Amino acid sequence: DARRMDRFTQFAVVAVGEALSDSGLEIDDGNRGRVGVILGTGIGGIGTLLKGAEALAERGPHWVSPFLIPMMLPDTGAGQVAIHFGLRGPNMAVVTACATGANAIGEASEMIRRGAADAMVAGGSEAAIVPVALAGFNVMDAISTRNDDPQRASRPFDRDRDGFVLGEGAAALILESWDHARSRGARILAEVAGYASTNDAYHMSAPLEDGAGASDCMRLALADAGLAPTEIDYINAHGTSTRLNDVSETSAIKAVFGEQAYNIPVSSTKSMTGHLLGAAGAVEAIFSILALRHGMLPPTINYEAPDPACDLDYVPNHSRPAKIRHVLSNSFGFGGHNASLILSEPPPNGDR
Repeated sequence: DARRMDRFTQFAVVAVGEALSDSGLEIDDGNRGRVGVILGTGIGGIGTLLKGAEALAERGPHWVSPFLIPMMLPDTGAGQVAIHFGLRGPNMAVVTACATGANAIGEASEMIRRGAADAMVAGGSEAAIVPVALAGFNVMDAISTRNDDPQRASRPFDRDRDGFVLGEGAAALILESWDHARSRGARILAEVAGYASTNDAYHMSAPLEDGAGASDCMRLALADAGLAPTEIDYINAHGTSTRLNDVSETSAIKAVFGEQAYNIPVSSTKSMTGHLLGAAGAVEAIFSILALRHGMLPPTINYEAPDPACDLDYVPNHSRPAKIRHVLSNSFGFGGHNASLILSEPPPNGDR
């Protein structure tokens, strides 16, 4: 089976298997029709596409794999997960560039809210470390050129940042309705309390300088959760380590939270993982849930030289304990896509 899957799909199947095992959710004929999948990717099977192009150029059309098309399509991850685990509920792939993972989680929660499913597998997967992708990001001046010092290259909000470091992998979460989770005695880690999605309607790869699209998204997520800005205890930032994003996101946070912005810890875990593109939002949702569970703020590493335009508390270089009840996680993507999730600790008695 693995030979008939692009690496992004392989990552997705493994991540979902681990998530299902950790959740204790058993799939059988009685529930498989009520368990769905929303699993996204930013780029899809680019490695498979390149191999096909090479075979065509070097040996001719008959040497192109008959599995090329189904392996490269962005929806293959969601489809293969459904096949592998026998999930017959709602199924789709989200493709919103680097907002994909967060949108997948948010849209999966909406599926459950409206009663279309009892449980959803949600997340993102990416395997784009290939020469053409690196070249494309490089000519956009999007990735760091600190090739002599890769461990310190990803430095969100730092004055000397010069782009992101490309990462790859997958992350998956199991979402359930409160009634479904409680009826089976699930270990509830967090609640998707709020979700919103907007667009800048401005530029394909640059954010609005004032972050207006992102600030709108955060406000809508707060309203969806029924929370005031003062109730957010931590922000997991999109924080790509690019010149444009980090200033724009800082401005957006200030627009939403006002003076309170200076009292809210903000960190970018991309400083440690690199940028997983379509998987980033799902990975960062897990970081946010772990922060809730353990009362520990993840740091922004490689933060050495403050940027006057980025003047918030970025939890520099070291994690620190904190009382965390509500986390805001931001994800933004090429095409002007914005997605914000609010993840909250579940009520102590599990009532909702």
